[in-house]
Amino acid sequence: MTISVSDIRIPANLLPSDGRFGSGPAKVRNEAVADLAAGAASLLGTSHRQPPVKHLVRGVQEGLADLYGLPAGYEVLLGNGGATAFWDAAALGLVERKSQHLSFGVFSAKFAAVIAGVPHLEAPEVIVAEHGTHPLSVASADVDTYALTHNETSTGVCMEIRRPDSAGLVVVDATSAAGAVRVDVRQFDVYYFSPQKAFGSDGGLWVALCSPAAIDRIERLASTDRYVPSFLSLRLALENSRQFQTYNTPALATIFLLHHQIDWMRTAGGLEWAASRCDRNASVLYEWADRSDFAFPFVGEPIERSPVTATIDFDPSVPASAVASVLRANGMVDTESYRKLGRNQLRIGLWPAIEAGDVEALTRSIDYVVGRLGS
Repeated sequence: MTISVSDIRIPANLLPSDGRFGSGPAKVRNEAVADLAAGAASLLGTSHRQPPVKHLVRGVQEGLADLYGLPAGYEVLLGNGGATAFWDAAALGLVERKSQHLSFGVFSAKFAAVIAGVPHLEAPEVIVAEHGTHPLSVASADVDTYALTHNETSTGVCMEIRRPDSAGLVVVDATSAAGAVRVDVRQFDVYYFSPQKAFGSDGGLWVALCSPAAIDRIERLASTDRYVPSFLSLRLALENSRQFQTYNTPALATIFLLHHQIDWMRTAGGLEWAASRCDRNASVLYEWADRSDFAFPFVGEPIERSPVTATIDFDPSVPASAVASVLRANGMVDTESYRKLGRNQLRIGLWPAIEAGDVEALTRSIDYVVGRLGS
């Protein structure tokens, strides 16, 4: 007899204490939400250009500078719109003439597409790798901006950030790596991200760690006759960030939760501590997949497997979408694969806020569900 998906109830002793395993928006710690509620009366609904909010923004900037050990001269910029808006801002205010892009998933390909549509820029160089792998940069005298992706959220591929032997700026999409994956700051000029993943906040904000070379590029291009809408102006973002604010009104709860998560990480042991938690979570999940007779990591090379967004393929006899539906009905949410990949797989967030014990419980729950579906 075939068991209906709606009939499967996972025993309570198998369930995790928290069932949020999404790849973004990701788990927000309950303690942070409680502290936000406690301070809401003096923060939410107030001006973002007044001391309480500017204090938070400055705390975010100083906290990130400490978390990453930013050298002297580096600055932390903030702006509204998220990483998607930052692609447009970078196309107008960072790329001088020609960029090179590593494309190995949905999001890395999107930035290349943005650049290709900008009339005053040359067609970008795009180096493509098959999903589940990543390419390498190729130094070129014609390229002034190298666009890399630290962790491709759609495919679960993570790559080491290494500066090409070139004078061009290295601009890194770190949306699903920042706050969770180790990086050498000397290898990039711009490390940009949104806070709705490892930093346990909501979306709608972008943050960029910028080197002196990147600041110089922003200021120099802003002095040319390029038209740039104010909302996408990196010069205006720079000027406002130096005043501990954003150009236009931000979501104050987002900034509060970001600040809270940064402090949590710094107090506990910094970026190395946060990355180690993700490594531990990833070990639990990938080792389970290696032992399983129906699941296996999508990314073949272990060194390229993401420690924050794991993609696990299922045998064709096991419908991953049905497994995800049962998990959702039992409180374990957002484990579905990235829709545009079209694979029979689960995609599981392994962020610093997630406990290794909950990852273990998730694997036990998956085994239970697959066993019931096959009965």
